[in-house]
Amino acid sequence: MNTSAEPWVGTVRRECTNRLLVYNDRHLHRVLQVYERHYNRHRPHRSPDRQPPQPPHAPANLDQIRLQRRQILDGVINQYRRAA
Repeated sequence: MNTSAEPWVGTVRRECTNRLLVYNDRHLHRVLQVYERHYNRHRPHRSPDRQPPQPPHAPANLDQIRLQRRQILDGVINQYRRAA
């Protein structure tokens, strides 16, 4: 189980909790819930073409699209999507 859990814990610590001041258990659970959603839906992984486990749509040519930034966890993480 450690081979699965250790990379996850290391990633959460580096990208999320080391950058935040966590107030209490309730706040920690909320932060981890938001980060888990980001990790599983938006963050690239070590898969073919570095796609997240649940890719939202087919990749596009980024030179021809406008992007819109969305801040997650008060700006600790940024997500980018196509602008309408």
